[in-house]
Formats: sequence, C-alpha cells, structure tokens
Amino acid sequence: MEMNEKTYLSIEEIISIPILSGTNISDDGKNVAFVKKTANWKNNKYRNHVWIYEKDKGQCYPLTTGDLDSTYPLWSPDSRAIAYLSPVNKKNQLFVKSIDGYKGVQITDEKEGVSQFKWEPAGKGFYYVAQSKESETIKKRKELYGDFHHIGKEYQNNSLYYIERVVQNDNDEHDSVVYQLTDGKDFHVHEFDISDDGKRVVLMATPSPNMGDTINGDLYILDIKAGELKKLNIDKLLGGSVCFSPEGSKICYSASIRGKDYYQTHIQDNTLEIYDINTGGRIQPLKDFDSTVIPLRWTAKGILIRWQHKTNYLIGLLCEDGTVEMLSETINSFIMDASITRNGNHLAYNKAITNETFEIYLDDKKITNENNFFKGKIKSNREIISWKSSDGLEIEGVLSTPVDFDANKKYPLLVVIHGGPAWASFPIFSDCFNEKYPIEQFIEKGFIVLEPNYRGSSGYGNEFLKANYRKLGIANYEDVISGVDKLVDKGMADKDRVGVMGWSNGGYISAFCSTFSSRFKAVSVGGGITNWSSHYVNTDIPYFIRMYLGNTPWNDPEIYSKTSPMTYIKSACTPTLIQHGEKDARVPTPNAYELYQGLRDMEVDTELIIFKGMAYSSDQPGINVAIMKQNLMWFSHYILGESMKDFKVL
Repeated sequence: MEMNEKTYLSIEEIISIPILSGTNISDDGKNVAFVKKTANWKNNKYRNHVWIYEKDKGQCYPLTTGDLDSTYPLWSPDSRAIAYLSPVNKKNQLFVKSIDGYKGVQITDEKEGVSQFKWEPAGKGFYYVAQSKESETIKKRKELYGDFHHIGKEYQNNSLYYIERVVQNDNDEHDSVVYQLTDGKDFHVHEFDISDDGKRVVLMATPSPNMGDTINGDLYILDIKAGELKKLNIDKLLGGSVCFSPEGSKICYSASIRGKDYYQTHIQDNTLEIYDINTGGRIQPLKDFDSTVIPLRWTAKGILIRWQHKTNYLIGLLCEDGTVEMLSETINSFIMDASITRNGNHLAYNKAITNETFEIYLDDKKITNENNFFKGKIKSNREIISWKSSDGLEIEGVLSTPVDFDANKKYPLLVVIHGGPAWASFPIFSDCFNEKYPIEQFIEKGFIVLEPNYRGSSGYGNEFLKANYRKLGIANYEDVISGVDKLVDKGMADKDRVGVMGWSNGGYISAFCSTFSSRFKAVSVGGGITNWSSHYVNTDIPYFIRMYLGNTPWNDPEIYSKTSPMTYIKSACTPTLIQHGEKDARVPTPNAYELYQGLRDMEVDTELIIFKGMAYSSDQPGINVAIMKQNLMWFSHYILGESMKDFKVL
C-alpha cells in the first residue's frame, strides 16, 4: 500500500469520533453551550464535557475539563453563567460556572443525585428533580430487620425541589436553602416547566417510576406561593415534554388517545395539544401530522417543535392556528436537538446530513468542525432504498456501499437491524447510533450493508408503527428477507453470502432469523429476546410485550410461541454469535443462555459472550472495540472464509 493511499476508519477511530449533544443557546442569542463526548483510551472511559461557543470570539472552547463528566448545560437568564450536572461521589450534582472564568460552584448536595433542573426565571435559584428522601417507616424497618423490598409496592419516587442561591459576601460564596415542592408518596415527577413570571410550575407525573405506570401519567399545576397542586383534567397518554406559553396561561404537551384497550391503542404517534389553564379548553393544532411531535419551547413567535419524517428529524415554529414555519430542510436533515431564545429570534441546533456526523449550528451557521475527523479517510456511501415486503407493505432502508462500488459485481451482504422497534436507521455517520457493528470495516472487507426500517419503525406514520402488532418476528423477517431479495434480484448481492445482526429488538429479529430461516450464512444476536414467555416475567417492561402481542402468555400462549425464536430451535442451522450485557434489565441474560443452550443442543456453531457490568451499552470504549471486532471476525470467517484464530483473544 502506498503511504498516501487513503483508508477507511479503523474501529478505534470510529469509536473516537466525538459525539455532540445537549445544545443550549443563551437568551441573548450570542453564545451556545453543548456537550462533547470523547473516548479516553488511557482510562478506558468515555468523557463528557461542556463546551462553549462565543459569537464575539468566533470559537469553541471547553468550559469543563478533567476526569469528571459534565452534562446538561443551561445558560442563566442573564446569559453570563452556565449551570450543569457533574458527579460528586458518583451522583450528579448541580454546578454553576461563569464564562468569565471562576471555578464551578456546587449548588446541590442530594444523596441520590439530581436528574434534571431548570433556572428560576429571574436567575435567583433552581428547580430540580431528585429522589425523595427515604421514609421514616422504611428506615426503622431496616434498623430492626435488615434490608428488603416489597416488589411493586415500594418506590423511591422523584420529587421537585427548589434551591435558593444566597450571596453571602464579595467572594461569591453561597448558602443554599432547599424546599421540597412535591410529596414523593405516589407521585413521581417526570418532566416540568416554569412559567416566565415564576409563579407556577407544570408537572408531568405518574404514581411511581415503574415503566408500566406510564399509562397513568397526569399533568399538574403547582402554585408556588400558595403551595397548591392542582390536577388537570386531561385523559390522555402523555409524551415526554411539556412547556408554558410566554404569558403563562396555556401549556403545550405531547399526548395520544387513551383507548379502552390500552395495549393495542398505545402503539401510536403522539400529537401535540394545547391546554388553556383558565378555561380548560383544549386544541390540537396539528391534526394532519402523522408523526410524534415534541414541543421544545414556547417563544414569542411560536412553539419550537421537533418531529421525525422517515429518515429525517425536522424542526419548525408552530402557531396556534396550526401553521408551521419550517426551520430546517425537509430532506437530508437529522436534527438531534435544538434550542431557541425566549423571543424566538435566535436558534441553535445539532444536525447531521447524509454521510456526515453531527455539527452544531447557530442561526444556520456551522460553529463546529467535527467532520474534519474524516480528513484523509475513505467513507462508505449511504443511500435510501425501498422495496415491497411479502404483503405489499413498502419498506425503506439504508444501503451502505464502497466508494468504488461496481454495479455489475455481486457483493456479500450484511443486514444490520436497529432496535426499538419504534426507532429507525438513518443515512448519517454517527457512532452514537451504532456502537456495536463496524459498518466501515465491513465495507472495507468487501461487504455491502443494508439497514432495514422494518414495520414498527418510527417516522413512517401511525399505520406503519402499528403494522407489527401481533406479528413480531414473522412479519419483521419478511420485511428483512424481501430487502435481501431485492438486492439479490438487482444483481448487487450474492444470495449465498448473506449475514444478519442487531441489538435489543434488532437482536430479537436476528435471533428469529437464526432459528426460523436457513437463508443466512452467519448471525449475530446482541441483547436479543429469544423466548417471549420467559422474557415476560424477567424484563422490567412486561407491559411492552402485552402492548405488541395483545395479551399475557397465560391467556394467549399461542401468540407467544409463534413469535419466539426458541419455538423454531430444532430447525436452526446458522452459526450464531450471541453478545449480551450482564446488567441488561430490559432484556435480561436468560434470553442469551436459552438460545445458546438450544443451539449447542442442535450442534450449531455458537459463541456466547457476556459483557461484565454492561447493560444495553458500555461506558468503556474498549468494550465497544471488542464487540465490534468480534462481529467483524465472526462474519469474515463464516462468509469470507477468514481465520478465527484470534477470536478468543477478544
């Protein structure tokens, strides 16, 4: 190889690509704060730090450094300081730091840490969410008997607190007074917003943090001076965001219809609703939007909203009459997060376009240069293709091909399946969406890669979102294999050299491909469900399964059997790599052990690797390197015939 010949990024380089998030604009419109996540290879840790862009200086610089993370930056109302979260004894506490340079001042000292916060509108203090204090009853019980837990009966709920900042002297030392604003008993705070006059707080709360309690969420208005909490009469399934109108008389939130059969009707996009606090009237200004819409901030010029359309995430300003002023391109635009000033005049956002990673923009001007990381490197090309599934439903997917792609050549094909299922694959270059599968190395090895947005994926409308109801696995397999056949029929893919992989729900579909089909040469199952009946009693979200399968395994064992990969284990014949996080509560490890033992009994080549301390994803870049290298070696061996001699080293 010549010294100046360009190469694809190595696995270590892919994991080293900085990931940007948490965009927040100062209210004077001049500065932007954001979080940059990088890999610290020396300590084998990812590090998050707050960065600042100052318009007057025209440059970005880190506000925080060192071995402790800092996240969730929010500008003060006067645009002179930034509050953020950083761990103290492994629990996030609230800090404030001036952009003029003094060191960060710790504001909170919560035993279990702070999960979210907002500035008081005049900058006098902070509203924040933290775990409620342990009850005296449980404290006494522990002293008498030791520690135990009544499952489904005892929860440590999140409460809302207010902390005042009191300046004691010229050295800017602060004494803080903390007020608990909500009782943690049967009241778990999820989201909140404060009216601009600082007199009221709107809260989104459920009886407990139990994931199944999301169906019981309600909105409340807290009168701060009177200390009165009033429940609003909104019989809807609430989404994840709520905000006040500028004058404080209305609130905006994301919600969907709460039907009689919740577990069927919950699989739907949320619409946006506006509630008049004074009259109790409600309007839905976006009735024709076939997508979940999230309100980000209500400004003097309208409500900043964000929504997905196919493989794009878009933003716009919504007026109460339902008109939307687009603030982003309608195609080739993935906006991760956005922040707007109170007057609606200035906007910052975090955006990626096709074949690129994320950059921060201020008033449509790019202020970061993260894509410089690819200078001197080759990148695969990503494009959107579509095909018809076996029942005629149109499916889209992302196809990655080499820069020197030859349309007359048949390539070995790998299918990478996203999780969710209510998520999607996108034609952008970002490790934050794919930290498990080394697509660039697959391309360098000579593969092409297909990422199908199978039925149930988000961004394609309500009917598509619900199209996998009681059809999990079976219909998803048809969506995948029809995409494979499309590429085979076009002469692009070699039908005898096809592999499939995915994590979480993508791991479930991959496991289904492993046992249900003989079409694949190799499979990798990452954190995947293998038996719905046993998974139902082990997962932390059993309601999710009832939502998609329509019943419990006791009342409808047939649907649980029909959609479970283990049902078809006796026909399994495909070499299958199984990777799983030891601490994954969503998809616990019995799923992995069950598939592993079944494949061994059927004398099918298999390897099971359990990643210690890991849940869905790892906080160690080295672990992600190992996951990627294992997958690269597995498919290179079983499809390309390469050696597996170093597999045990990984």
